[in-house]
Amino acid sequence: MWVINALLSALFAALTSILAKIGVENVNSNLATAIRTVIVLLMAWGILFSTGKQREIAAIGQKNWIFLILSGIATGLSWLFYYRALQLGEASKVVPIDKFSVVISIILAFAVLHEQIDVKTAVGGALITAGTFVLIL
Repeated sequence: MWVINALLSALFAALTSILAKIGVENVNSNLATAIRTVIVLLMAWGILFSTGKQREIAAIGQKNWIFLILSGIATGLSWLFYYRALQLGEASKVVPIDKFSVVISIILAFAVLHEQIDVKTAVGGALITAGTFVLIL
């Protein structure tokens, strides 16, 4: 099931890039990010309330709060820089660089989470890195 969710995530991320590139034309990139964020906020809280999961908020621990807040800050910064990059550059060049986050995530998973990197992961990361450079040059 996680593979289906991951593939849907990739599909919607691709749509996000193309729709954002069109939407950010002649609009301040920070304003565009703010509009996008409100839509995401409404969708996320709507799903939470429609499934009745809002009751679980009280059970969230302090450590979880800290890391969810930090993750939110990182997401916000990522979106702000991403929209500015899309406004200034071609989507076909911006998106591969943005997706280089996969390689950075693999490295951070090893360094911070102490996850093991197997040969497949290392080769895949190297290929993503090579592909990113090919697409931006």
